[in-house]
Amino acid sequence: MSNIVSIINGEALATSMTIADGTNVQHKNVLELVRTNLNDFEEFGRVAFQTLPFETAGGTQQRDVALLNERQATLLMTYMRNSEIVKEFKKRLVKAFYEMAAGQTPKSFSEALRLAADQAERLEQQSRELEEARPKVEFHDRVAQSEEAITVGEAAKILGTGRRRLFAFLRKAGWVTRKNEPYQSKIEQGYLDVKLGSWEHPDHGLQQAVTTLVTGKGLAKLQKIYSKDDIAA
Repeated sequence: MSNIVSIINGEALATSMTIADGTNVQHKNVLELVRTNLNDFEEFGRVAFQTLPFETAGGTQQRDVALLNERQATLLMTYMRNSEIVKEFKKRLVKAFYEMAAGQTPKSFSEALRLAADQAERLEQQSRELEEARPKVEFHDRVAQSEEAITVGEAAKILGTGRRRLFAFLRKAGWVTRKNEPYQSKIEQGYLDVKLGSWEHPDHGLQQAVTTLVTGKGLAKLQKIYSKDDIAA
């Protein structure tokens, strides 16, 4: 019996804590990934959360843990960056779910056929999910690897639009002012940043220049909330 996958209330599930341990990623980051993309995960069933105790130097604490079925766990792995540890754990996770399903002893020939059909359907569904998720994963990896904020023009190219259209969208969404300068709230949320400079005006002397920058977190957020129709408007 695998310690990666457990039978909970009659269903084979993997916990976010187990996945965090297996991929050497902080559990809070794995849990945030689930919660940020909860609508995606719940296309494959409701995500259950449990509050479990754990021991620290300061005593017993409580933390939330997500319980994920096979499809949800597979989707989570596609949303994580592909390090060697993550890739190795992906194989262990798929094998663990397979072994859990194979460990079910059919009571009849018809049930054996049903289990085989279910397993074939799961493998086919996983293949489709991985294919459908690939653009999201490639985008997420590209953003996550960016350590510096980029200009709005550069962000527009990644999002497949123009600089002026993206600025119009940011103004409409309440991210920047009419002067295309970021609101403080968006800077504090980690979505935008600024680059301050100066330039010499022939009549008015030294002037301050404010360049709006988009962070990796902001770019990932924009990819989720914008549509080409909104930007084109």
